[in-house]
Amino acid sequence: MLSTRSFALILGIGFLAPTVLKAEVTTWQLGGSQPWAGQDTVSIMIDFERVPGAIQPVRVEPGVNIISLLSNWTTFRQPKELGYIDGERPRIWKWNEGNGDPTENGVALIDADSTTYNSSKAEGIGKQFFTIDLAVPVPAHTFGFHTPSGGFRSDGTPLRTDSTPAFQVSIQEENSEIFAIKGPLPLARIVAEPTQNFAPDVHIGFDQQYVRFFRWARKFSIIDETALTRVSGTSGGQGNQARSLLGTISEFEVYGEGFPKRATYRSKIIDLGVEQNFGRLFFTATPMRVVGSEAVEAPDAQAFAEVEIRTGRDDDPNIYHEYTVTGKEKVVSRARYENDLRTGFARTCASCDFVQRSPRPGMRAAITYDSDNWTFWSTPTTQSGLPLNLDSGSFIQVLITLHSTRFADFVRLDSLWVERAPLLAARVLGEVAPLADPRPAHGFGEVALGEMVEFAYDLSASFSGGNQRGFDQVRIQTGARPAFKELLIGGQATDPIAVREEDDGLTVVLPERVTRANNAPLRIVFAAEVFELATTFLGTVTDSEVETLPQPIVSGDASELLSTNSLRILSASDQQPALVQNLRFSTPVLTPNGDGVHDELRMAYSLYGLPEQVPVELAVYALDGRHVATVPQGLQTAGPQTARWDGRDAAGRALPPGVYLISVVLQSERRAAALLRPVGVAY
Repeated sequence: MLSTRSFALILGIGFLAPTVLKAEVTTWQLGGSQPWAGQDTVSIMIDFERVPGAIQPVRVEPGVNIISLLSNWTTFRQPKELGYIDGERPRIWKWNEGNGDPTENGVALIDADSTTYNSSKAEGIGKQFFTIDLAVPVPAHTFGFHTPSGGFRSDGTPLRTDSTPAFQVSIQEENSEIFAIKGPLPLARIVAEPTQNFAPDVHIGFDQQYVRFFRWARKFSIIDETALTRVSGTSGGQGNQARSLLGTISEFEVYGEGFPKRATYRSKIIDLGVEQNFGRLFFTATPMRVVGSEAVEAPDAQAFAEVEIRTGRDDDPNIYHEYTVTGKEKVVSRARYENDLRTGFARTCASCDFVQRSPRPGMRAAITYDSDNWTFWSTPTTQSGLPLNLDSGSFIQVLITLHSTRFADFVRLDSLWVERAPLLAARVLGEVAPLADPRPAHGFGEVALGEMVEFAYDLSASFSGGNQRGFDQVRIQTGARPAFKELLIGGQATDPIAVREEDDGLTVVLPERVTRANNAPLRIVFAAEVFELATTFLGTVTDSEVETLPQPIVSGDASELLSTNSLRILSASDQQPALVQNLRFSTPVLTPNGDGVHDELRMAYSLYGLPEQVPVELAVYALDGRHVATVPQGLQTAGPQTARWDGRDAAGRALPPGVYLISVVLQSERRAAALLRPVGVAY
């Protein structure tokens, strides 16, 4: 086994001068010469035509009904169609849930045809409300509706004059729990609530703002009471279900100007033909602004593109289930689920809400995600050139959101491309366990937080094609600086060509390539600290002889010697650890004189138990408890971290000499006890 000193010497040779034979990296592209249009399954407020080869948000022009810019409407609050995702399809629904009857479900109110309408019905006013979901927040300043251009009520009244006596209009920017509550509750802001209206054409103006949801609700008016009394001899609104209500609507309208807060593009699931590895994601996005009537580049525009990608090994990321006789679930094909099975919801009467049916054969059960064959969506990225960290696959799908926070600003996305390269092996399985407990009783490894523990990381490769070259390097992400201990090939301790220990991982160069003909089991033993309640030691393999892409190591049964079948390690602690530990200062006395000696206080500490990045700041206090400075440190996550302070207060002024207390503060859901340490300031 090589010594640590030997590793350092070998690093200078093995890592700085690789011999590259040829490049195998190509790209898969959308946009540019590869059209965006026709490759999408969802496009909400996306303009394909303004600039050839690019996409951008649709601009809402003055006088254009925004409702007419949207298509593929559904008339249910909770659409039953497969694949529905909130915010990716516009909706209009009547009453609590909506229905499929075109004579009353509102589809005639969004068709831009003044001759179509929903006939008035003899039903309670409480059921006369419509909710419109435009799918994304749009810049809106006017909501309107009008009567039909022709036709008559049953009593001979021209529909053109059949105005709605009283109503309420409310608006809301984003989704909320209010839509699950039954009844015509107003949304976040009421913009109109007249009690006597005689106008057939109604336009309600309000300050322009981003609006996604509109709710129009019929209200009772003295005009209704007069009409009902005249016809039926009743009063006080009694009998208002025996005669159809006054008011007929032909069309809803929404007007505004500018670009939506977001526009959404989701591609089809695209078949790449063969399974391959994926590298970095690149895209060309240009911030723009409309000045006058012209769109110009504007680097300071408050607009950006956000991209997510997922990959798979088959053409459907979902698994479909049907209920059995015993109420359990069995897997069925998508075709059977979609075409042959009934939904689990039904109405007991035409005016009733949906109720849940009892499970039985022939009924749809759950749809679950096929995580064995599909990656989850990648972390949303706004920066080009970052690695995707996705598993290999033969199918790919892209989700793009074009964001804007100003009505005149937008972002234009010209093209998007992803690095890809052939597989190095058909599959590389990996599993990890504490070296001292290779077959843990619970099936997963457990260690104490913050302790240096030795781990066994076992690998097993399989090959299915002659063009799979194999690999000779393994990289393991540890989250903190590891210490390499040993490499075993086929159970025998072997010296690696080189080892690189970094702040977040370990790279081991193997003395021989792993190929179809030379495929002995691998074990890498290393020591590392765990700072999170659940840590996944992700890994990749690569080939140093070609310019190619790393291939992810997949959790699985890589070895009979380990029993975890997982790359995840859990914390064994029954108590939540202190979030901030091991706080250390570079000097006990800060002397910011500008002489380069102790001009800056450098702090080192460890964060524990954080599942994601959180904002961190330093809080500085005088000895009398006064808060004298806050120093933001940006986003940090679990593991070793650092911070700096130059001895100045929140306004940038140098603090007077004295002793101060410093605390590392985390903006986390968990409350952390203050960890205060004194430091002196002298000049």
